[in-house]
Amino acid sequence: MSGANPPAVTLLQNIARAAIALGAGGSLLNTSLYTVDGGHRAVLFDRFRGVLDETASEGTHFLIPILQKPYIFDVRTRPRNITTVTGTKDLQMVNLTLRVLSKPDPERLPTIFKTLGTDYDDRVLPSIGNEVLKAVVAQFNADQLLTERPYVSALVRDALIKRAKDFNLLLDDVAITHLSYGAEFSRAVEQKQVAQQEAERSKFIVMKADQERRAAIVRAEGESEAAKLISDATASAGGGLIELRRIEASREIAATLAKSRNVVYLPSGNNMLLGINPSISNSS
Repeated sequence: MSGANPPAVTLLQNIARAAIALGAGGSLLNTSLYTVDGGHRAVLFDRFRGVLDETASEGTHFLIPILQKPYIFDVRTRPRNITTVTGTKDLQMVNLTLRVLSKPDPERLPTIFKTLGTDYDDRVLPSIGNEVLKAVVAQFNADQLLTERPYVSALVRDALIKRAKDFNLLLDDVAITHLSYGAEFSRAVEQKQVAQQEAERSKFIVMKADQERRAAIVRAEGESEAAKLISDATASAGGGLIELRRIEASREIAATLAKSRNVVYLPSGNNMLLGINPSISNSS
């Protein structure tokens, strides 16, 4: 039987066919599976039915090769800065930076994919962020943006959250992180502050002078009243009060001289010297 294959050749052919079949099966199985990582969701596009309404969660899932294709979305919260230049109510230009923490609504991913695509945040957030900032800032004067900043941030946050819901986006936090004015306005504010400080200083100087004037008046009135009382007392007491004052002054002088060393006090009109009797002095 020269036309028949030897048993060894037949075995090798069978092994080769099995290997090819296994390889094809493995490749088919590999293309029939896809994996969704943690914090992600998948949307399937079917060539016949379009975007499927179901959203695939984390894990490994099956699909029909060639007919279906998965699109992976990151549903974790992501930060984004939105910068804009807009005008205030009093026509001052202000530079604003808004920090937004956003994520897509996991239940609405098929709709987001149909209407916005996978780059939904680049399409939506800058547009609605600038829109809301310009609308809110236009309601306030330039100085109010500084003095009422928490209130302005709250208005921006509420308006932006409501606006983002129209595009099936969820905002976890919205805050104004930077606010600055042009160079001319900054100089004007600085000059205004300096003028206010000078005005307060001048006001303080005027108040101080007024208090000093009042104090001088009170002192003068007190001295005048004291002089009047002394004059009245002198007039009513005659020479007795003057004599009493003279005696008190003499006592103070005598006490001062008594405490001093090497000082001898000889009263005028008196012949007594260190307690010696005048008759003894004459006889000597």
